[in-house]
Formats: sequence, structure tokens, C-alpha cells
Amino acid sequence: MPESVDAPERLPQPSVAELDLPVVMDALSDPIRLAILHRYLVDAAGGIRSCGWVGIDRPKSTLTHHFRVLREAGLLEQHQEGLTRSSRVRIDDVQQRFPGLLDLVFAWEVPAALMREDVPA
Repeated sequence: MPESVDAPERLPQPSVAELDLPVVMDALSDPIRLAILHRYLVDAAGGIRSCGWVGIDRPKSTLTHHFRVLREAGLLEQHQEGLTRSSRVRIDDVQQRFPGLLDLVFAWEVPAALMREDVPA
């Protein structure tokens, strides 16, 4: 008989009421974090993707830091399942707390220098 499979573990994140504008703006002040959020909004259409999918040309440890900052600011929700960490933008929560903010991220153009040449689709 197969063992039961545990559901992915959701990593800690602030509630909607705990989203703080200075923290969110600080998270978005870095072009790498802005590019991560933009890629999830535009190319993933707000869907869930593994963190490795993002295609930004930086070391894994650097990207892990940026994902953590985005999650702790309340912009991303992350789940850990085994060795795979998946993320999605908390669109409804952010729109509820800061209407129009994600529209600005969506409209921003990611500098080509941040992206790997072989960006996953």
C-alpha cells in the first residue's frame, strides 16, 4: 500500500492586514525582485511555478534571498514540497490592500541584462 503524500508546506507569510506599505515598497525597490514579481505576473499569468523557472541570471543563493524578501513582504506565497519550492503572486491579497500596485509591476519592462539567455517558457 502506498504511503500517504503530504500536502505542500506553505511557508510563513504576513496576513493581508499585516501587509505594510514601506516593507512592500522596500521589497520592490530592487530590480531583481521587481523582475521576479513581473515574470510571475506576466509570463506565469499569476500561476504557480517553481522558483527555478524564473530565469534570472543570478546565483541560486541570491535568488533564494530575493524570493524570501518577496514572501516576507507578502507579495509571494511559497510552498515547499520535498526539495521543490513553488511560488505564486498573492494577487487578490495585494490588490485588496494596495489597489493598482501590481498594475505598475505588470507594466514595468524587465531589463534584458537580468534575464538568462535560455529563459524557460
